[in-house]
Amino acid sequence: MEERTLQNQKNANTFKKLFAFRETSVIFLIIGITVILSIISPYFLTSANLSTTALGLSADGIIAIGMTMVLVIGGIDLSVGSVMGLSMVTAGALYIFFGVNIWLAALIALGVALLCGLFNGYFIGKIGLSPLIATLGMMSIARGAAYVLTEGSPLSLSGVSEEFRVLGSGDLAGIPVFVIIFVVIAVIADFLFRKSAPLRNVYYTGSNEKAALLSGINTAKIKMIVYIVCALLAGIAGVLSLSRFNVAAPNAGVGTEMRVISACVIGGASLTGGEGTVFGSILGVILLNIINNGLVLMSVSVYWQDLISGAILILAVTIDQLSHRKKGN
Repeated sequence: MEERTLQNQKNANTFKKLFAFRETSVIFLIIGITVILSIISPYFLTSANLSTTALGLSADGIIAIGMTMVLVIGGIDLSVGSVMGLSMVTAGALYIFFGVNIWLAALIALGVALLCGLFNGYFIGKIGLSPLIATLGMMSIARGAAYVLTEGSPLSLSGVSEEFRVLGSGDLAGIPVFVIIFVVIAVIADFLFRKSAPLRNVYYTGSNEKAALLSGINTAKIKMIVYIVCALLAGIAGVLSLSRFNVAAPNAGVGTEMRVISACVIGGASLTGGEGTVFGSILGVILLNIINNGLVLMSVSVYWQDLISGAILILAVTIDQLSHRKKGN
């Protein structure tokens, strides 16, 4: 028992050193790109642009928190964008077609997101299905359901209570409420990830699942909880986005999974599991959004933006794989 405890402490210290290095590297990269863009465009560092950028990255940031947990256990979730879209559409459809109170509709939408996560967690954790296949299936199911509910057309909300609208488009002391909610969730999640003993089991599951099982960790339960949390956070992002735009579009969230996975890998999460922090992933989200914002300010075509985002993902995964190969040698 003593030997296992010492080994766990050693692993924890190794994780801390690795994460600190990756996070510091991304911070310096963010600072460097910020300086360059501020020189290129006089509009980059304006309060209006910074507020818009922060508001734009908040939904991805919330989802990245859940994706970090998924990547740490050695999984992947390709359904987050679709679950986000389905949550928006569910709340919007209930409000428009059935006259359900918007708050109750939002709560039901979160319940739908939770069920999507339960589906993923059950088939991956209990049945042993590949995370790629299970979440790919859920991606199609959720997106298909969103199109069925809307018949392919966006649903525009009107007469929504001001209290609900404040969540997505209001501000507090000049700071968007959406951003404040995102920051609060991120701070709590990062604190729990670093300080909570039970959450260390997520790392142990991703580092060595067989060893985790032998030490008494219920890895199937851990996986189920992680996928449920990830889907629930995608649902929260969807409801907040509905509040922001007052439109429930069936194609909302398309491409979100790629952006979020890219951000998490850039921030230090590994596709092989056992590595990653919430703070690092948030830094990755910030970096990608700063780059996209800079491209918009320079009037770069949206098609080039997609190309660059894909190239960044490949580069980030390549660096991750090479670093693991080097450590293996």
